[in-house]
Amino acid sequence: MLPIRFLLAAFGALYSCPSLFAQQTISISSPDKAIILSVNNAPTGSVTYKVSYKGKKVIEPSGVGFILSKPKASLTQFTIASADSSAKDETWKPVWGEVSQIRNNYKELALTLADKGSSGIKVLVRFRVFNDGVGFRYEFPQQTALTHFVVADEKTQFALAADHKTFWQPGDYDSNEYLYNTTRLSEVDAVTASNKEKDTALKSLIGPNAIQTPLLFKTGDGLYISIYEAALLNYPVMHLQVDKKKLTLTSQLVPDAVGNKAYLQTPTQTPWRTIIVSDKATDILASKLILNLNEPSTIADPSWIKPQKFVGMWWEMHIGKATWEKAGGKHGANTQNVKKYIDFAAKYGFDGVLVEGWNVGWEDWFGNWKENVFDFVTPYPDYNLDSLTAYAQSKGVRIIMHHETSGSVTNYERRMDAAFQYMVKEGINTVKTGYVGRIIPRGEHHDGQWMVGHYERVAEKAAQYKIMIDSHESAHPTGLHRTYPNWMASEAARGSEFNNAPTLGITPEHTTILPFTRMLGGPMDFTPGLFRFKLNQFDSTRTTRVRTTLAKQLALYITLYSPLQMAADLPENYEKHLDAFQFIRDVPVDWDDTKIIGAEPGDYLTIARKTKGKDSWFVGAITDENSRDISIDFDFLEPGKTYEATIYRDAATADWQANPEAYKIEKIPVNSKTRLPIHLAKGGGCAIQLVKQ
Repeated sequence: MLPIRFLLAAFGALYSCPSLFAQQTISISSPDKAIILSVNNAPTGSVTYKVSYKGKKVIEPSGVGFILSKPKASLTQFTIASADSSAKDETWKPVWGEVSQIRNNYKELALTLADKGSSGIKVLVRFRVFNDGVGFRYEFPQQTALTHFVVADEKTQFALAADHKTFWQPGDYDSNEYLYNTTRLSEVDAVTASNKEKDTALKSLIGPNAIQTPLLFKTGDGLYISIYEAALLNYPVMHLQVDKKKLTLTSQLVPDAVGNKAYLQTPTQTPWRTIIVSDKATDILASKLILNLNEPSTIADPSWIKPQKFVGMWWEMHIGKATWEKAGGKHGANTQNVKKYIDFAAKYGFDGVLVEGWNVGWEDWFGNWKENVFDFVTPYPDYNLDSLTAYAQSKGVRIIMHHETSGSVTNYERRMDAAFQYMVKEGINTVKTGYVGRIIPRGEHHDGQWMVGHYERVAEKAAQYKIMIDSHESAHPTGLHRTYPNWMASEAARGSEFNNAPTLGITPEHTTILPFTRMLGGPMDFTPGLFRFKLNQFDSTRTTRVRTTLAKQLALYITLYSPLQMAADLPENYEKHLDAFQFIRDVPVDWDDTKIIGAEPGDYLTIARKTKGKDSWFVGAITDENSRDISIDFDFLEPGKTYEATIYRDAATADWQANPEAYKIEKIPVNSKTRLPIHLAKGGGCAIQLVKQ
């Protein structure tokens, strides 16, 4: 490590005082020089950072620091004890994903900060500057001045340069299942926004100016800026408090039952705070910064981890055909009914069948928040799991387990080994976990440190049994599917089940915002593929409906990525449209390459993906509530080759309100020089399969 005076000179340090340590500014650029990060240590001791992109302001000078409650210390004024720099340029291969390889190219600046007070505590702030953004985290090295400690507050700031257009959700320690609001930053009002969401079952709103990450901005001078976090481990989720006058965001960590934020022991580190920036919306979606800030896989041999498509005995409970609980005579998870799903999956080439409501306890959990409701190994008497797993195996299909914890997480942790052993005995290797309700231990939140640790413990335990995880009602994903590739998908946002919500449901623009926000952290189990749009099939009093066209439901398999994709609707609804259902049968769930063709958050999105190990491509295009005409450029195809394009598009009369089931299927030859005009209906979409001839 070079002495700081040499590093300051090497970084082009700027001085406003004659004394070397009176004021220091250290700057570092991205490998392509487009992004410049500058860190300033003022005479008062404050340390601030700022970020620019191609000469435009992204983050104005913003503070860093901590308040500790044990030992009591205000870590906000520092001297720079040492500085170091490094660089990395490597390529790594994910186990599965949107691309077959990822470049990890950055420059790093590591500053060791010494508290100017009497505590003697040192904190290292590590910055990594990529071509697509910046990540930084705090590290607490092993030191005599600090061993075990309690975080009262993290004081990270993000100061914006102007009153940007903002895509945001209300701050809520227990739910991220909101629609996105689009306002100026100065117009954020989380309480008013959440009051419109009468259908959100559980809220722990944290004030009128509190919002969640991920957060997306569009600036007046053409930049797109995302603020999020990566590698969330042993630490609470970061929400943000908005100062609407200063246009500054300050981190707000989720507290535990007694108000503390985190209990830590040196050596340790926080998650990365991330800033992704570009002057192209497509670049935001193509960014792999969050994945690159996560650690490599902990699973030495991941050959058992397989992306898959499945159907599920799930939607019929949402629309009144059946119930999760056995009482009432409409129990869906009975042996004969599940056999029908197995037969359907086998006939049309699906990998699995998700079964919910199979286990004893559903009559006694919702709203009671009691421990020991479920044991995860006791089926209802009308559900013969032994015979069903054997029947599924004979058909080349697997049952997918469902573990609803009812928020009783201590109960689940006590029973995980037995539950996973039971799955292995039955030949089941995938589980959907759920966390509906108030968390037990009481007072903990879905997004708190204790629960963040729980989600990691589940992923680790499941890996020991070679089990894949799809988590629902969990904290937002932060790229941990790189480290735990068996943790394949999460819900952690408003998914398709909200089409049956009594008030706002899923608006047409929602799916054009998700890729720019929640999905930057990882795959989402959105559960697309609904083919019936008025949801009164089994209850004529229902007024809820799906706010898309059928063609858009197909396109969502491309635009909303997941290695675990569900065909969410009922078999009988698919059998009325087998020609359109063919796309769901054909579309893969693992890819070699992804091209973002066109995008604008809240408006539209067009993505092309290349099938893993094959010469076929699939394209999905979606729009919001507005119809629009787009042009798809096929320049990503192999030059000089002809491809057969099977196009599933909105019919001329299609409209999400008036005529959602109107679609047209056609086949045409295309090549790398083809530009195809496509009309997207209101709430519409287009899905294309391309096969090389």
